[in-house]
Amino acid sequence: MKLFVDTGDTEEVRRASDWGVLDGVTTNPSLIAKSGKGFRETVLQICELVPGGDISAEVVATDYDTMLKEAIEIASWHPQIVVKVPLIEPGVQLVRTLSDRGIRTNVTLVFSVSQALLAAKAGATYISNFVGRVDDISDDGMDAVAATVDMVHQYGFDSQVLVASVRHPLHVVQSVACGAHVATMPLKIMEMLFKHPLTDIGLQRFLDDWNKAGLKIFG
Repeated sequence: MKLFVDTGDTEEVRRASDWGVLDGVTTNPSLIAKSGKGFRETVLQICELVPGGDISAEVVATDYDTMLKEAIEIASWHPQIVVKVPLIEPGVQLVRTLSDRGIRTNVTLVFSVSQALLAAKAGATYISNFVGRVDDISDDGMDAVAATVDMVHQYGFDSQVLVASVRHPLHVVQSVACGAHVATMPLKIMEMLFKHPLTDIGLQRFLDDWNKAGLKIFG
């Protein structure tokens, strides 16, 4: 499963990239606005920080013609860029157009299997299935993820299921169990994947025994 970090903060991208396990980055208008920097310069810097990774950058228009102009412009910035498109009627139409032109897309704000089906049929590269926001309204967001993974496999779609709105490490574990292709998450959630109390206890025991024995690696 691919791991993406969901951020518009280039320093967060740099930190995650240093671990050597980062496959890509997802951004959205809110995250870009929060960064306080320009859209194009931020996206291009992220591309440099994650060589070969897929970097999602989103259109902000909601009518087809303007969305198409924005998508073509964004895609022209760098070959790593994946154009992010909301799951609305002109958005699905746009995904079909971009797919026919060989431009990769990430369909966002997907909450149901029926929406995911439309995205897959339109040729989406990634289908961003949100889980945390569904959990917030007392439903189980992972149900739609599991059903979407099954749907993609059953009908042989090329789309990859991307689990978004990840709120905690359990969402990542559940994504693995569902067979999702990607999970994108805030840096703080990715940092939590490292943590386990038995790891801390075990490491401390090793170090205590080593130091007590007076052992050295050098000299």
